[in-house]
Amino acid sequence: MAQRFGGKHSPDGASGGPDDRPRDERPAYHRARVAPAGARSNVLFIPGVILAILSINDGAVGMAVGLAGAAALVLGAWLLRDGLLAEAAFLDRKVARRPAIPRKIFAAILCGIGAGLAAWRSEPGLIAPLIFGGAAGALHLGAFGIDPLKDKGMEGIDTFTQDRVARVVNEAESYLSAMTDAVKRAGDRQVEARVERFVTKVREMIRTVEEDPRDLTGAKKFLSVYLMGARDATVKFADVFARSNDRAARSDYMMLLTDLEESFDKKTDKLLADNNEDLNVEIEVLRDRLQREGVHLDRR
Repeated sequence: MAQRFGGKHSPDGASGGPDDRPRDERPAYHRARVAPAGARSNVLFIPGVILAILSINDGAVGMAVGLAGAAALVLGAWLLRDGLLAEAAFLDRKVARRPAIPRKIFAAILCGIGAGLAAWRSEPGLIAPLIFGGAAGALHLGAFGIDPLKDKGMEGIDTFTQDRVARVVNEAESYLSAMTDAVKRAGDRQVEARVERFVTKVREMIRTVEEDPRDLTGAKKFLSVYLMGARDATVKFADVFARSNDRAARSDYMMLLTDLEESFDKKTDKLLADNNEDLNVEIEVLRDRLQREGVHLDRR
């Protein structure tokens, strides 16, 4: 479906007031990332489909083996996509637990099984399927690697608190995804870019809370109540703007995003300031302890 492109030099670009312009002048692609599950993982669905088509005209045994191999290949490709997404989320965070299920490893095993069953169709026995299956699994691991097998940044952190943080973060991410999906119905690229900038701001707070969850109670109001309201407002705006192209509704929605972004900015700055104050206290306590032990430090 065609989308209206709005901007500074568009015919309707002058209709937006100063409140439509984000105060953060960073481009919409700030901190943009390449999609972790792209063409190189999607192409692995093709061998399974081809194998299923070629197996239809075989006999009963050949068809059953071929369809089983196709199912293994397709399931492996699906697990690989999920594994790549989980790995990207793991690498994006400074504090994270390893994926509960090693999807990429299971995907390599299923790829090997599918290739072995496909080889058995043309050359029944054990030698050829084992060779082709082992080679396919090894090449899969060489191309995509294995899943993260260790937690990152979890040393000395209360697991109960991390579980609470994980629940809040997952809820916040679900609201952000709903906002991103809903605003596409409006068909306004400028508004979509504005929402993306707001999502980036929210994720800065999320990362701050993950690294130091001591003020989780205060941040939870922003990451749950405020984001729930932002999601509901986005859904209503998208429905209204898609039907009537109401410029007043667009302006009000952009102003709402600006106010929310300022609130999240202030809260994130407060979280970082509190962290710095705690660090300064720890440094002063350490200095006093060292001085009592007879070690004098230069306070430059």
